Amino acid sequence: QVQLVESGGGLVQPGGSLRLSCAHSGSGIRFATMGWHRQAPGKERELVASITGGGTTNYADSVKGRFTISRDNAENTVYLQMNSLKSEDTAVYYCRFYSLTFSRHYWGQGTQVTVSS
Repeated sequence: QVQLVESGGGLVQPGGSLRLSCAHSGSGIRFATMGWHRQAPGKERELVASITGGGTTNYADSVKGRFTISRDNAENTVYLQMNSLKSEDTAVYYCRFYSLTFSRHYWGQGTQVTVSS
């Protein structure tokens, strides 16, 4: 039904940039809000950013001005551009889509982002 595939994680130095992508490869499914969450070791999963179907965005205070979320509705894809990365951004990043077709959320498998010199 719905399978979200993430890409773009990796190791980057402080101050560097990464771009995450998350896509559902099928068709015929409508999605509303798409978002990115992250979970650092020993911490709870937290919302990083979200974007509604109409393009309204929401960001965690810790990433405002550094991260940008965007989406391509035709491709069922959401992106997270991460600039000026800090060591505290190190975490596993998960995408989450809300499916209007099935009235439920779906999670991606997670992608590791490590910010270290």
